[in-house]
Amino acid sequence: MQEHAPLLTATRRERVGTRYSKRIREAGGLPAIIYGHGKEPVAVSVDAKKTLRHLHEGEKILQLQIEGQSEVQNVLVKDLQFDYLGTNVIHADFTRVDLEERVELKVAIHLIGEAVGLKAAGAMLMHPTNEIELECKVANIPDHVEVDISGLEAGSALHVSDIQLPLPTMKTLSDPDLIVAQIIIQAVEEEETEEAGVVADGAQPEVITEKKEGED
Repeated sequence: MQEHAPLLTATRRERVGTRYSKRIREAGGLPAIIYGHGKEPVAVSVDAKKTLRHLHEGEKILQLQIEGQSEVQNVLVKDLQFDYLGTNVIHADFTRVDLEERVELKVAIHLIGEAVGLKAAGAMLMHPTNEIELECKVANIPDHVEVDISGLEAGSALHVSDIQLPLPTMKTLSDPDLIVAQIIIQAVEEEETEEAGVVADGAQPEVITEKKEGED
């Protein structure tokens, strides 16, 4: 939950564009923009190392204080832009939020427990859905949602509708029929064993007789 969001200091960017953003990143900063709540968007830069550490820890709500201003803003990490390799974050979008307002966002699913169905021969756990979409208060945004699969039997599945959310005030927006976890049984090929001298399908072995005189 987000009761104590990390505080970051932001610096207002006077110039925007690819060239200036590159300079900011080379100096250890992360270009970002703050928007929402009926206010004008503000281009800023934040410390890349600190910001990315919080994001890797699963933080979705941050407090931002722009240098020279006393106001501290609560912001939701709305979008991250990556480089062409898809490995490094090069820009962040923050939207202003009130901790009491409700927002829609996607949250990761963590499976916990050991499914009883995995004890069956050829059983394999499938996890086709890795995140769900939720609606909840900003102050209650979870880092992830845990799904207990210990009671899942072979051939059975858990759906989004089976997930118990951390708080009753939270609402699931994803398709309730989406499969979150499922145990399937892999087909096991049976090795065919044949007794020596026995031909498949009951066919009788061919008898070869000695040639008679005059036969080629």
